[in-house]
Amino acid sequence: MKTFAAMDVGSFETAMKIFEFSPKNGMKEITHIRRRLDLGSGTYEAGKISYDKVEEICRVLKEFTEIMKEYRVDAYKAYGTSAIRETKNTMIVLDHIRQKTGITLDVLSNSEQRFLDYKSIASKIQSFQSIIEKGTAVLDIGGSSIQISLFDKDKLAATQNMKLGVLRLRDRLLTLDTKPGKYELLLEEMIQSQLAVFKKLYLKDRNVENIIVVDDYISALVRKNFTGFSGKQMRGYIDSASYGVFVDYLRAHTDEEVAKRFDISREVVPMLFISATLLQLMTRMVGAQFIWAPGVTLCDGIAYEYAEKNRLITMSHDFEQDIVACARNISKRYMGSKRRGETLEKISLTIFDSMKKDHGMGKRERLMLRIAALLHDCGKYISLVNLGECSYEIIMSTEIIGLSHKEREIVANVVKYNHLPFEYDKRGREDSSLDEKAFLTIAKLTAILRVANGLDRSHKQKFKDFQTTIKDDKLILTVNTAADITLEKGLFQPKADFFEEVFSIRPVIKQKKVY
Repeated sequence: MKTFAAMDVGSFETAMKIFEFSPKNGMKEITHIRRRLDLGSGTYEAGKISYDKVEEICRVLKEFTEIMKEYRVDAYKAYGTSAIRETKNTMIVLDHIRQKTGITLDVLSNSEQRFLDYKSIASKIQSFQSIIEKGTAVLDIGGSSIQISLFDKDKLAATQNMKLGVLRLRDRLLTLDTKPGKYELLLEEMIQSQLAVFKKLYLKDRNVENIIVVDDYISALVRKNFTGFSGKQMRGYIDSASYGVFVDYLRAHTDEEVAKRFDISREVVPMLFISATLLQLMTRMVGAQFIWAPGVTLCDGIAYEYAEKNRLITMSHDFEQDIVACARNISKRYMGSKRRGETLEKISLTIFDSMKKDHGMGKRERLMLRIAALLHDCGKYISLVNLGECSYEIIMSTEIIGLSHKEREIVANVVKYNHLPFEYDKRGREDSSLDEKAFLTIAKLTAILRVANGLDRSHKQKFKDFQTTIKDDKLILTVNTAADITLEKGLFQPKADFFEEVFSIRPVIKQKKVY
């Protein structure tokens, strides 16, 4: 049995959940501690967390440390989200926390945070699998932004982040010089303008029956079954009509009445109303019939990932395929060649797998190579001349859920240098998060992708079948084809030169004609 603590230093509260993992019970929550700590207010506007709030974080984390001792926790993971991510003095804040509490706090990028939220939903595996078989949208509401992810036939079809977080919207409303009675109208205008763009770009004719909501306000009330607002229903589920009655109640009553009615803090009510409005507008936009609130938090996703990495639970959902599906949809959006992307993917992965002892890379690097192959030509949507640079900008500007910012930068550089001369050291750039290890990964993955690209130089997918073997410091690429491969052989040398420079192995094309 393992005991694990997951900590989330969020925008409006700091929370810790302690879990037990055992062969009999799987992943079981033991306790959930929450401390109200509003880091988002001021941070999103001023860009800094005040000294007093940093001290408050330290006080709460020290308390969590004592609780972990009581439960004899074997391991922990602590993450900061948007409030810490968006502050200008992040490094100073993290160092202060580490010196004062002994806790190492890592900061999640938005795509990493949303992917962990997504994993927390998947931890409720039976309900999750049955729901996403139909058209489903996940609405993940945070303090700084929201993430909308669309599922179609069990596959992630699209995901997009919007700066419509609860605390951010609340702070914007407070700065407006208007009467409180107009807040609702202004709130809807701010939300609908961005939702309309999302609908036009991503929704189109897609049928969405269900919405899964992840937030800190609505979910808890949905799981209480909205006494007095709906008929018989399963715990955590509500139909859209009953939800509409609930939102009407919020509009018609004062904050004090709402707080008393639902037994919540008075200061939470404004965030509850914003979250409720976001969900209602989303429900109307997609025409969803049902809402499911699984009642999970980021802490559940953190624990799920820990259990996954340490093989404490058996996964029944392939999360890597969701990341790949996201990349495929990005390629489709920018008119990428599906057939060629799949061809490069197959060739690249075959080379990668045949060289495991030589390149020293693992599953994560294999995934990044796969995504780079799928996005190899996305930049042609903007320019056929500046393909490398445009591909880089598209990838860096497009969120790929499940990848960290550094991983996305690695992919962007691999695609860029597949088309442009390799630059040996860009670590000095202020906007770069690359270190020496990441830079070496870029070189290795670029070398592999260039060779794969060279084998399909004509874009005609001539090699239906090929094998790779390493012999006498040579990577022999045996291609089975009766097609003329003069072009591929003639333009292969520069790609082979760079590959040899990186791996000290020379790739050689060997044709085996098939008639």
